[in-house]
Amino acid sequence: MFLVVGLGNPGPKYAATRHNVGFMVVERLRQHHGLAPFKEKFKGVYSRGALRGHEVVLLEPMTYMNLSGTSVQPAMQFFKVDLSGLIVIHDELDLPFGAVRLKWDGGLAGHKGLKSIAASCGGQAFGRVRVGIGRPQVGSVEQHVLSNFSSDEGTQLENVLGSAAAALEDALEFGFSAAMNRHNR
Repeated sequence: MFLVVGLGNPGPKYAATRHNVGFMVVERLRQHHGLAPFKEKFKGVYSRGALRGHEVVLLEPMTYMNLSGTSVQPAMQFFKVDLSGLIVIHDELDLPFGAVRLKWDGGLAGHKGLKSIAASCGGQAFGRVRVGIGRPQVGSVEQHVLSNFSSDEGTQLENVLGSAAAALEDALEFGFSAAMNRHNR
């Protein structure tokens, strides 16, 4: 079983922001694969089903980004998933908008959601689907991640979400290493 976590912030105020791209990908996966509607539990919402022949739980923590680990840890415990079965989908400042890269283990690049998960779940040896949002040209990082996508980005967003979903599906079907070779070009 895999626990696939999309990171974001709850509520309509944040729904279309760059920081919520993890939620967007998880929702796309849930709808595309016909998984059950989300249920509330683990300080979040989750859906359980199969993706590419693997049992998965999709989770969106409703704790706000900086406390994501307080949702992920009890879900891991309940479903008996260890770090090797955890894959987190998140926004990535260090990639240009639209780039999608897979990563296993390694640094957290200052991402507070990832830091919370690593601290709550016993380490950072888990998979990540990094969705590029780029660094801000002007203004603060906080303003950038909490802002909506520009109109130009908005026209490309569906393709970006599709690329991120495909990367996750390949990681499940072929393994993380093979999927990294395919998607990290």
